[in-house]
Amino acid sequence: MHKIFLTGLAACICVLALAVWGEAAPRSELVYASTKDIRDINPHLYGGEMAAQGMVFEPLVMNTKDGIKPWLAESWEISGDGKVYTFHLRKGVAFTDGAPFNAEAVKRNIDAIIANRVRHAWLDMINEIDRTEAVDEHTFRLTLKHPYYPTLIELGLLRPFRFISPRCFVDGQTKNGVSGLAGTGPWVLAEHKPNQYALFAANPSYWGEKPKLSAVRWKVMPDHQAILLSLQKGEVDLIFGADGDMVNLDSFDALRRQGKYVTAISQPIASRAILLNAHQPFTGERAVRIALQHAVDKEGIIQGVLNGSEAVADTLMAPDVQYCDIPLEKRAYDPDRAAALLDAAGWILGKDGWRSKNGRKASVRLYYNSNNAQERTISEFMQGNLKKIGVEMKIIGEEKQAFLDRQKTGDFELQYSLSWGTPYDPQSYLSSWRVPAHGDYQAQRGMERKEWLDKTVTALMTEPDEARRRAIYKEVLTYVHDEGVYIPLSYSRTKAVHVSDLKGVEFGLSQYEIPFENMQF
Repeated sequence: MHKIFLTGLAACICVLALAVWGEAAPRSELVYASTKDIRDINPHLYGGEMAAQGMVFEPLVMNTKDGIKPWLAESWEISGDGKVYTFHLRKGVAFTDGAPFNAEAVKRNIDAIIANRVRHAWLDMINEIDRTEAVDEHTFRLTLKHPYYPTLIELGLLRPFRFISPRCFVDGQTKNGVSGLAGTGPWVLAEHKPNQYALFAANPSYWGEKPKLSAVRWKVMPDHQAILLSLQKGEVDLIFGADGDMVNLDSFDALRRQGKYVTAISQPIASRAILLNAHQPFTGERAVRIALQHAVDKEGIIQGVLNGSEAVADTLMAPDVQYCDIPLEKRAYDPDRAAALLDAAGWILGKDGWRSKNGRKASVRLYYNSNNAQERTISEFMQGNLKKIGVEMKIIGEEKQAFLDRQKTGDFELQYSLSWGTPYDPQSYLSSWRVPAHGDYQAQRGMERKEWLDKTVTALMTEPDEARRRAIYKEVLTYVHDEGVYIPLSYSRTKAVHVSDLKGVEFGLSQYEIPFENMQF
């Protein structure tokens, strides 16, 4: 059991829970249910749940629906050459262990992140940092090797550029673990019992607007059915998530029709797709990949599985994503076209209903997260689609970690893919394509111009000219689309279900954050 105690914190929680003058105090603790434990929320690593990290640890600037806003930095200047960022820090801010938040703390945090450069390779900004300097107590200067256009966006991400008290460092670093979890955020991790619950208490000394709740209990439950039952029994107040492992669309619609609970759905925030591995024998053929695109009935998935809640995706990135409004060929559902492409490629339909070529059966494996009932249902739908054109599809559910590990090895023909959404798309998401630990990299390995693609994405991030940058995005996204390594399915939305007396439930900019601080009973 991991516990962090703050002076007066336990007493504060107890007082709020007591009856006042013989009457029960208003509810002030929210119970949120998740299939996932928060795990290690060290903000400089990737093992913990991002929503939990965002509760405790804060950035210099914040990505919002209205653009980049000041946060722990009140203001900043950028040099004329685009390489020097000078941040003026908010005064009077402290970490929850009492350590001051100042320029030296910022420098030590960013230096610790840089010291683990290999782990952060997906983020080009790590490689672009040349110098860090604490100019004075409340002024921090960041010098880059080249002008890097996503600098402020990436400083505002949920990780890794979030700040933990230097007192929590181990041997001056954070890459090998930390001794505590003291941040500057509106919440404090008061108690954590792995795979059971985590208790977040409102930070009584928070510098900004304090949370309206006294505590959030993050309750870990094995599957979405257990979560639904707990909601109906009054043991859970909120279900919140971007994909089907929290609540699938059938359950969501059933709850909405009941009228007992409040249901909400966000605007489209990310791209739901299927990776086609160009480094595997069958899906290594471009003609096969294009055929499979025409074989998948996306509208059928939208209506039959997602209950019409999402829009069909014709391209990997939605046209309203920055730099992604480009003309690309739409590959509509057309089983006859799919069959003709396979015929032309030598994959001949046999009397048994399956295609083969040179004695090899047309067969693929699709892996999904076994905790996600929605992914399973989509898989079964696609299995029927591919059977119609003589392609066997085996569907295999794996525990989430095994599913993620498989991305690193590339041992798959088909695998689920969800883009990172706002504010990561397109720049951070495309940057991750160059990292072997990601399924995108593994699926793209078989493309003829993969080396060119990686080099071009690297150059893109430091391209200072807006028109040229836009042209490079068009070139990159057109090439990937033409190669057919993704089957875009839909543009995903975050779903929320909660009890009627819970107010202030909103969606954040990112699919990975949950704005608990705005909620109240």
